[in-house]
Amino acid sequence: MCFSPTRIFSKYEYVVLMSVFFQTLPPGLLDAIGVAGFGLYVLNYALLTVRRGRSDNIAYFAINGAAASMVLVGLLSSFNLASAMIQIFWIGISAIAIFIRLRRPAQADALFGVS
Repeated sequence: MCFSPTRIFSKYEYVVLMSVFFQTLPPGLLDAIGVAGFGLYVLNYALLTVRRGRSDNIAYFAINGAAASMVLVGLLSSFNLASAMIQIFWIGISAIAIFIRLRRPAQADALFGVS
């Protein structure tokens, strides 16, 4: 498999390339990325708790999605199926929430009963 910036990879080749890339990273770096994701989770919740953030804001869901993605990367060095499933759920639900709010902001409020 030869790398070329203009070459378009199949889905299988892309998965293989990503797998090889993550295998070359030191486990300490993967752990650090996972811990940074944990920090984003805690920061996001703390901002919400002290009313510096809002749960109806797209940024809230973007930070949760980024945190879940980082924790999922961290799990590559020490895999845990249950934790991976939780992170995949958070990534998916964050993407759905962002999509809803970008597509129809006023209808999203009505859907969730926000005035």
